[in-house]
Amino acid sequence: MTNPRKPAKARKPAGRTAQPDTEASNTAALLTSAKVALEQFLDVQVDDDGALTFQHADVPGAVSAVQLAEGLVVLSMTCVVAWDVPARSDPVVDVPAMLALRAGEGLFGTLGAVRTERGYDVTLRYAFPAAGLDAAPLGTLLMLVISTASQLRSELLAQ
Repeated sequence: MTNPRKPAKARKPAGRTAQPDTEASNTAALLTSAKVALEQFLDVQVDDDGALTFQHADVPGAVSAVQLAEGLVVLSMTCVVAWDVPARSDPVVDVPAMLALRAGEGLFGTLGAVRTERGYDVTLRYAFPAAGLDAAPLGTLLMLVISTASQLRSELLAQ
């Protein structure tokens, strides 16, 4: 029973409470770092939602940031390697077989292929915690992924 003369203490909700301002500032800061890092090599645009977009050797790409947990802010990059790549029955130039071989070679990122009525659409995605990286190493890491996507595009279109 509570004492009517003593005001009740406010209870704190159980679990973690969201801190949207901190999360938004953390992701914005990381995207600003990524923009500075990429601008050493590419023209970078900032979309209305804060995501970064770029193009490298006919490969469009986008970078976004998300805070997965307190203290864990991740950059996520997607490069559209190629689209409408013709499906072939020859296993030497088969798109899924070629991508499986490239994935086994240990490149940065995850390759994806979606078959459509016009052929395959191929992407390269890479996500990693990037907080604390200076512009030079962050730019190097991002360009390793981007240049891999551009190289893969050249190989796919040469088939």
